Amino acid sequence: MDKLMLILSALIAYLIGSISTSIIVSRLMGGIDIRKHGSGNAGTTNTLRTLGKKAALFVLLGDFFKGIIAVLCARLLANISGGDVLLCECVAGFMVVMGHNYPVYFGFKGGKGVLTSFSVVLILDWKIALLLLLCEVVIIAIWKMVSLGSCLSAVLFMILSVLMRRSDVYFVVLSFVLSIILIYRHRTNISRIIKGEESKLKF
Repeated sequence: MDKLMLILSALIAYLIGSISTSIIVSRLMGGIDIRKHGSGNAGTTNTLRTLGKKAALFVLLGDFFKGIIAVLCARLLANISGGDVLLCECVAGFMVVMGHNYPVYFGFKGGKGVLTSFSVVLILDWKIALLLLLCEVVIIAIWKMVSLGSCLSAVLFMILSVLMRRSDVYFVVLSFVLSIILIYRHRTNISRIIKGEESKLKF
């Protein structure tokens, strides 16, 4: 039963993550596919640059809450089955991000998983999440590059997980997996940062 609940948690999380808010919002509010405009990324930042603040707000809320919902569903299933709650939560956290990045409903071409990853961390450890948010905000305020803030926050996430949650193996593994995925998804941004060609956010 525990394995069944674990598999069910993973499946539900992936299907929730596959609901790509930016693609849906761009089609409803702009009549476009956000993946064919701007940076080509199905995420909040590209939506902001392409369709404006209102559309970006809807995307932000959607990508944020699907991480929360996926982990809460896993927690509920684990409690019902008497299984390992943290394991189910971490598996769901990973799968909801994978769904966001590779959505089954939209040809497996999604976003980079920054906001969804953050919401997963927030519900698992709000203290670490707030430190990551602070890091992101400071970096964006100084250098005005969202991608730089996201990548450095990912590195910080791995460090904080080892320092603050070293006894929780599942959480530490999740932190490394999510961070490596996030950095990999930003590889083109990293290349542009090195060349001094990365787009900056205009406030």
